[in-house]
Amino acid sequence: MSERILLSTPHMSGKELNYINDAFDKNWIAPLGENVDKFEHMIKDYTGIHSSVALSSGTAAIHLALIEAGVKDNDIVFCSTLTFSASANPIIYQNAVPVFIDSEKDTWNMCPDALEKAFIKYKVMNKEVKAVVAVNLYGQSAQYDKIQEICKRYGSILIEDAAESLGSEYHGKKSGTFGDFGVFSFNGNKIITTSGGGMLISNKYEKINHALFLATQAREKAVHYQHEEIGYNYRLSNISAGIGIGQMEVLDERVNRRREIYEIYFKALSDIEGVHFQPEISNSKSNRWLTALTVDFDKLSVKPNELIDYLNVNNIESRPVWKPMHLQPVFKEYDYITLEKDVAKQLFETGICLPSSSNLDDDEIHYVCTKIKEFLG
Repeated sequence: MSERILLSTPHMSGKELNYINDAFDKNWIAPLGENVDKFEHMIKDYTGIHSSVALSSGTAAIHLALIEAGVKDNDIVFCSTLTFSASANPIIYQNAVPVFIDSEKDTWNMCPDALEKAFIKYKVMNKEVKAVVAVNLYGQSAQYDKIQEICKRYGSILIEDAAESLGSEYHGKKSGTFGDFGVFSFNGNKIITTSGGGMLISNKYEKINHALFLATQAREKAVHYQHEEIGYNYRLSNISAGIGIGQMEVLDERVNRRREIYEIYFKALSDIEGVHFQPEISNSKSNRWLTALTVDFDKLSVKPNELIDYLNVNNIESRPVWKPMHLQPVFKEYDYITLEKDVAKQLFETGICLPSSSNLDDDEIHYVCTKIKEFLG
């Protein structure tokens, strides 16, 4: 391939320019305007959630969710360990204490049994757990029927980090709707993009309204600039929201294409002994944002990094599965709750994410499959 095959790139529909040009024509360039309002309404209509606020990033959305959950200094927050650092960093922004929870093999997401074990441990220590940040990895939903019940029983706020899973479903409900708060990301590599951006959603209208207030520098209603709380510059621009509107119009197409790409990989590679794809559990539908698989070294005598290097030489970008937060130097001092086996560590050591851009054609995907088979012999 003369052109490098990338992991996940933006895929514009052409419709975005209509809304961008409209913003320019009306001179609505600032972080407010018709595009922002419409983008928020489209997300509400799509998910069925009552309230939303468009933000500069998914990280900002998690931060505001933690604030609205009442997380403050030294509060305990449970967080999925197998995720990108943006899921955990806002906990530190609040001077709170993250406790990382291991994954389960069924979804690669937060293990409900490990979550229960963590709650029991901290109850014995007489420490309240203020919030739980559960992540939907690579588009696959966590088991929220179990996680919701555990959080409710222990009186903890559930924040659903659906940054990677817009368009996914669990038990017939849209991803992002299972927590007290839901978070989406529109970064350049996501299923749809605003170049950079995020969204916080919830059925708690007053909480979202306050999050909006904080996201616009917590400016009070006064002629002069009056501030009684610390605020943030977290609002999404009207230009970026215009991109988001155009992208929302093709979201279902993007999800369908990523699922098609997964099927091509699965049919070509799943018969290889020692290759296992991220599961899609019953009563769920993953948007397959990234197709991810594991390679069994004992059966194939191949380390994932060796395969990644080989693909790179052949002009193909691939990545390891996220390095768990409990293995990151910046978080080494914090507690980690697992069962008998460190599942997240195993997935990191054996997992690979393959090119999954919705604008890749079948020939490019088949080329990737050919090179993987070639390397595996």
